[in-house]
Amino acid sequence: MPKVKTNSGAKKRFALTGTGKIKRKHAYKSHILGHKTTKQKRNLTQTGYVSKPDTKNILKLLGLK
Repeated sequence: MPKVKTNSGAKKRFALTGTGKIKRKHAYKSHILGHKTTKQKRNLTQTGYVSKPDTKNILKLLGLK
């Protein structure tokens, strides 16, 4: 059986936590920030977690399942 290759884009964007959740960053924080409120920009800075239905696909991209 050949080795499973990790998706290069996925390994840069997602990280696995100790409890098995997948951390991700929020979108819309890279440019065109002038019209966004300070509160919105602050909330986008925090990390989020991948939703339950998407977890299976992300783990496959990371070569874990």
